[in-house]
Amino acid sequence: DLAGYDEGNKYGFNLRPTSTNGKKFGMRDYQRACVEVFHAGGGNEGGSGVVVLPCGAGKTIVGIGVMQIVGAETLILVTNTLSIRQWRNEILDKTDIPPEDIGEYSGEVKEIRPITIATYNILTHRKKKGGDFTHFHLFSANNWGLIVYDEVHLLPAPVFRMTSELQSKRRLGLTATLVREDGLEEDVFSLIGPKKYDVPWKELESKSWIAEAKCKEIRVNMEDDLRLKYSIADDREKFRLASENPEKMKAIDLIMEKHSESHLLVIGQYINQLEEISKKFNIPLITG
Repeated sequence: DLAGYDEGNKYGFNLRPTSTNGKKFGMRDYQRACVEVFHAGGGNEGGSGVVVLPCGAGKTIVGIGVMQIVGAETLILVTNTLSIRQWRNEILDKTDIPPEDIGEYSGEVKEIRPITIATYNILTHRKKKGGDFTHFHLFSANNWGLIVYDEVHLLPAPVFRMTSELQSKRRLGLTATLVREDGLEEDVFSLIGPKKYDVPWKELESKSWIAEAKCKEIRVNMEDDLRLKYSIADDREKFRLASENPEKMKAIDLIMEKHSESHLLVIGQYINQLEEISKKFNIPLITG
């Protein structure tokens, strides 16, 4: 990065003073600070790095702000097609970018436009195991001036490798957490760039930018046979064994009974466990 950045194809746009539904729009002070710290006046000391913001704090708005200040054609990488639609809607709502300048590159659609939003899954697709990644050409299909990695903590390992060849491009990582199941947190910094801004959720909560959260930890027992498996497992397997501990079912049952008049959302990482919870408590399951 000390050698400077490839500026890419120029692409300028403006942020709207009011959104398309007529509401006044302006970046919040911490969002603007994220943009300015990342950009660093356009100098080589800026232009690559990670912004950490709590859920609901407007990471997409920060991404749009960086796109606007960089003023170049942009590739945005997201986790799924729902995120593509969310990014597209926010861009159309908060900027004067016309719809025809925003492309979707996913399993369903293959468009390359000045602003292109693609999924990680399509980039890691290959026709056969061990074969070439079919769509890695997207990185070089346009002279991008900025690459945005949404939910950068979920960046797949193959995209890590491709990112190592993009060090001349400005790179912005957005996330609410830098914890990775595979322990590759340091790789995020080495390939995307250092952490540029990190706003504690308590700070935003105290200023009413995000809803107040009350967090409670409930610890559950581990049966002897499971504890034995846990004691000899590697770190990754330990995480899974603890996550899928059957004793959690009793805790969920008690919580649902205590808050029977409230709307409840159970979030988990492993599909099998969620399917079991869905079946046991007769509640709908959303995955994908």
